[in-house]
Amino acid sequence: MTQSTASQPSDFDRCYNGLLYSVMHWNQLTSFWQKVDSGAGWYLYAVGQAVPQESSSSDKVQQFMRELDELLRREHHEDYCAIVYADNLDAPNFIKIYDPNHLGSSCGSSSTKSSVLPGWVMSRMPPRELELRGVVTGQRKRWWQTFLDSTA
Repeated sequence: MTQSTASQPSDFDRCYNGLLYSVMHWNQLTSFWQKVDSGAGWYLYAVGQAVPQESSSSDKVQQFMRELDELLRREHHEDYCAIVYADNLDAPNFIKIYDPNHLGSSCGSSSTKSSVLPGWVMSRMPPRELELRGVVTGQRKRWWQTFLDSTA
């Protein structure tokens, strides 16, 4: 019996569940952001918030990377990064960014998939809603809303 098209994973799901590489060190994160083509049609998705229906402008993507970089460095109290993952570290099309305040076990080294969802996803393909098993804090909701409301 063959599977129907409806049961085939979407491009987003293939990327989301596929092999991703970690940005291990803070200096690598600085270099990594520079390799992201901000004008390539990125969907910026804060998990637990509304799924974006259209890609963001180049200016908005640059602003997102700049503000998120500041948030990660301020709130991830480690001398390493290891909370940003991409399908390709030199020319990314899909990026998962974990919230430093909700990490649990985001490491993909175990034999079971992590139950911790990323805080944010940058994707060149339209995302689907990810079911959040916890609560998005008021602080994160305010951060996201402030980001959305600001001009790049």
